[in-house]
Amino acid sequence: MKRARTLNLRILLGASLLALAAACATDQEKIDAITAVNRAWETDYEGILAKQGTRTYKVRRGEAFVAMHAALSRLGLQIENQDPDVGYLNVYAPAPMPLNAQEWRTCADADLPRLRAIARQHVGFLAEFVNFEPQGLQIVINATALEAANGTEISLTTRMREIAPPRSGMPRREYPPPSCVRTALGKIWQQIEAELRAAKRIP
Repeated sequence: MKRARTLNLRILLGASLLALAAACATDQEKIDAITAVNRAWETDYEGILAKQGTRTYKVRRGEAFVAMHAALSRLGLQIENQDPDVGYLNVYAPAPMPLNAQEWRTCADADLPRLRAIARQHVGFLAEFVNFEPQGLQIVINATALEAANGTEISLTTRMREIAPPRSGMPRREYPPPSCVRTALGKIWQQIEAELRAAKRIP
């Protein structure tokens, strides 16, 4: 009984602190915090795509498109738009897919201290309650397969799409956590290459 009372007191204290912190930050300060996070994440995102967003395979464009389609479908993403003739594929899924729950926790935890450090400059103590919120978001991935001099160049980009407002009341970020982008891209490339190997298109 004593442990239960202690736990309840901690919950009440935490809720009180959160309410106090939220009251101390204006809407503009919250917007400024998320804007600063978005700027930092955008820089990271562009750098990650420059290094990990494109790969070239010695296969025909049609074969690359089939592998992209199969890989993204196998990872649980749904087809929204596609044009095999131009090698374009648009897919989506509830966040944090294509990552599973454990992969999401690992990479989100890696970026959380930096998220809070950036937010703290604008909202102070409220930053300690800021978390990554995958709920209410969809991950949207655009994949293209374009003919290149030595085969087909596959490129991937990703963004987040809001389908429900965040529970915290904080403005939404525009970019996924950088560590999660790296992990997701690595997982997609691994699956694309598995599909190409299964079709005996690459060794």
